[in-house]
Amino acid sequence: MSLAYYPGCTLKTRARNLEEPAVASMKVLGLQLDEVPRWNCCGGVYSLAEDDLIHQVAPIRNLIRVKKQGKTELVTLCAFCLNTLKRANLLMKEDVEKRNTINSFIDEGLDYSGEVEVVHLLEVLRDYVGWDVVSQMVKLPLLGLKVAPYYGCTLLRPREVAIDNVESPVIFRDFLKALGARPVDFPESTRCCGSYQIVSSPDDIAEYARPILNSALSQGAEALVLTCPLCDYNLGEGQQELMKKNSGFRRMPQFYFTQLLALALGLDPKICHFELNYGKPESLLRIKNLLA
Repeated sequence: MSLAYYPGCTLKTRARNLEEPAVASMKVLGLQLDEVPRWNCCGGVYSLAEDDLIHQVAPIRNLIRVKKQGKTELVTLCAFCLNTLKRANLLMKEDVEKRNTINSFIDEGLDYSGEVEVVHLLEVLRDYVGWDVVSQMVKLPLLGLKVAPYYGCTLLRPREVAIDNVESPVIFRDFLKALGARPVDFPESTRCCGSYQIVSSPDDIAEYARPILNSALSQGAEALVLTCPLCDYNLGEGQQELMKKNSGFRRMPQFYFTQLLALALGLDPKICHFELNYGKPESLLRIKNLLA
């Protein structure tokens, strides 16, 4: 089975450690991720201005190209890309006037009305593969690894595009359980990491990261697991700043969820590019006898 796949910009540069293990893992699970031809940047964030329809052209153009492929689903890995594409898609489904205006902007030879469903890879694993099947395919159970799943903002907000129950999400926890890891719930798992506000206020990065990291550490987590390159950057750089400012802060390794999936499926750890991660996760994996 093949699914249309939208990588987005960051996964081809800074976040290769998110993409490469995902593509390899899906092959093991019997799913092919086919990149959308001529995909373009989704715009990064969804515009909240009611009259800023030109901002919606970028995400909708990608969805039109999926429709041209004859596909009905589009898979993403990056939480921000998911949010932007899903919200633009919802706009095209629900607002006829804006839909017509946006279609008039786009010269793709095909009008779009929201026919493509945008899904996150965690949803694919839950709904297309199933946790039982994932668990059965595990060759290296991540036993003893206590990991805190961090949702951030864009997987669960707004409610209309959330990938799970907004108040009590379990999809990340169930994913980690299927791999044999021990998920650690923590109160700040859906707190914003600072998002793009860090661009204008870089000196605040440590203060955005502090409550999230301290919350996970206080619950006994040994590492964070993420889906978003921006969250990874903000929390990783925030850790480094905290260590400079506060000698008592303990570094916390960060993983992408796809890295843990590939590792548990027995794939070559080289495709995970752990050297690109914050917090030196390889040391933790060796302690847990999960990395030679």
